[in-house]
Amino acid sequence: MNYRRIIPNSISALSLTFGVLSIFDTFEGNFSRAAIFIILAVIADSMDGRAARFLGVGGGEFGKELDSLCDLGSFGVAPAILIYQYGMTDLGLLGKLIASIFTICGAMRLARFNVNVGEVKGYFQGMPIPAGACVLATYVLSGYSFSTYFVAILTFVIGCIMYSNVKFPDFKGKGNPMFLPPVIVAAAVGIYLLYVNLSAWPFAAMFTYSLAGIINCVYAKMLNKQ
Repeated sequence: MNYRRIIPNSISALSLTFGVLSIFDTFEGNFSRAAIFIILAVIADSMDGRAARFLGVGGGEFGKELDSLCDLGSFGVAPAILIYQYGMTDLGLLGKLIASIFTICGAMRLARFNVNVGEVKGYFQGMPIPAGACVLATYVLSGYSFSTYFVAILTFVIGCIMYSNVKFPDFKGKGNPMFLPPVIVAAAVGIYLLYVNLSAWPFAAMFTYSLAGIINCVYAKMLNKQ
């Protein structure tokens, strides 16, 4: 047994632990703390791969499968339950279905990533599930009081773009270019959100990233048709 694998696998388990704690807090009505646990899960998730590479134990099938299962729990299930309880209970069954769609899209995003690992470089094919979870978690923390329908649309759209072919920059390689007009439009929306509530900058940043990816994809297709 390679005991060095215990460290990255334990970090993955820690990420899932944060996700489970988030679910418990959601059911207890502690929405802000539940959102913070999701963000802590994102931080832990960003460390397990780095720990595996540092220890020279990366690439194990067990670690890959464990990481995916932990991601589904922390970034697929926990945010869906949180956002439903926080902002979609008035929609009843429809709200539950929209939250479920977010989880299902996240699961398919993880499955596609595992199948295509190593084939897509320079960009993310669809929004990464931790980023999608961050959008919902930071919205809960933002203090914005948008309507139930806004929350429902936000959840549905984020779920869809996780499993879409929208190319989001990964900031690590040479991927598709980010065109200036989409960046300007997304940045303008982000600045407006900051103007409304400066302390909500985490949500403004995540929303801007999401919007920039979507608009950039549409803009690129429009250019290709010309």
